[in-house]
Amino acid sequence: MALPKRMKFGSFLGPFHRVGENPTLAIDRDLELVEWMDTLGYDEVWVGEHHSAGWEIISSPEVFIAAAAMRTKYIKLGTGVVSLPYHHPLMVANRMVQIDHMSHGRALFGVGPGALPGDAYMMGIPHETQRERMDESLTTIMRLFTETEPISVKTDWFELNEGMLQLRPLQQPYMPIAVASVQSPAGVTLAGKHGAAVLTITVPRDPSAGPSDLQGLWAIAEESAAEHGKEVNRDDWRLVLPVHVAESKKEALDDIRMGSARYLKEYSEGTNGRKSVFDGPLDKVVDNMSESGSWFVGTPDDIIDGINRLQEQSGGFGGFLVQTVDWTSREKMLKSYELFARYVMPQFQGTVASTFASNQWATERQETLVAGRVRAIDRAKQVYADRKA
Repeated sequence: MALPKRMKFGSFLGPFHRVGENPTLAIDRDLELVEWMDTLGYDEVWVGEHHSAGWEIISSPEVFIAAAAMRTKYIKLGTGVVSLPYHHPLMVANRMVQIDHMSHGRALFGVGPGALPGDAYMMGIPHETQRERMDESLTTIMRLFTETEPISVKTDWFELNEGMLQLRPLQQPYMPIAVASVQSPAGVTLAGKHGAAVLTITVPRDPSAGPSDLQGLWAIAEESAAEHGKEVNRDDWRLVLPVHVAESKKEALDDIRMGSARYLKEYSEGTNGRKSVFDGPLDKVVDNMSESGSWFVGTPDDIIDGINRLQEQSGGFGGFLVQTVDWTSREKMLKSYELFARYVMPQFQGTVASTFASNQWATERQETLVAGRVRAIDRAKQVYADRKA
């Protein structure tokens, strides 16, 4: 397993805000978090698109990204994800190109079929057609990004008559593209077909079922890429997990003890109907999810250990994204991101190797170096004494 020389780190910002709180302030906090991540040196943030269920309240990632681009300098800003069956491909392509220009080349384009069944239901989109329509849309969008002659496409859900873009992408040939995969073959198959990156969004599993077959998923991506004459790169593969960091394991668990239980029971299971993964007391939810590896909760060292385990389990990946859940106070969430940036990220980006080496060099030569310093001080004293004499 070869680790990337510099792993990418960021946030997958659904976002998740509990029903009942002020949505305006929640969006303000999301923007504040992106600004904080930009200050701390995170690489990227991916912003979701959702239209129902009341928890993930950003309906247009492009609008959010436009606002974030004006408040940040360095961090890359991605759609995480645009639900392609919800939109005409020409509209999606045009919006992404505009974002690419407005962010001065910091745009990332994440796509998916649409995660919430309520969204597709309200728009009259048959659920069984969503992945097929995503493929048709992405194929058309990539042609619009790269071809200069007018394009005509007719499907059973959209029509494009001599379509072409007024603006070309600022990044060439286009901004980085990633396909969402919720641990099923569909996303990695499509990513392989187009030579795109993969965003693997983990979901809680029954611990008795064992770890997810991440290596098997990546093998499907490689097989699909080979079939279509494309390549996929592990360094562009990003894994997404909920994370909370504090100074101690106990503090980290206590910080999100009730908020995490509400997220799992009220939203993941209660609203989305996912199978229950823990039937114990609510105040033990976070302990169970942490012990099973579904969530990374603890000290920076705990998170480092968790990422290393994921590397072994997957065979290697190049990006780690914190699935942001609004499950504790604003101050504790910002602190968690700071601890992650200070102590976790450097271990996977090569930025502390030289300081460790320098410290080890000085420690191993401590006796010699201290003796030299003592001789220098003694000589300086003698010189001074001789002058006085």
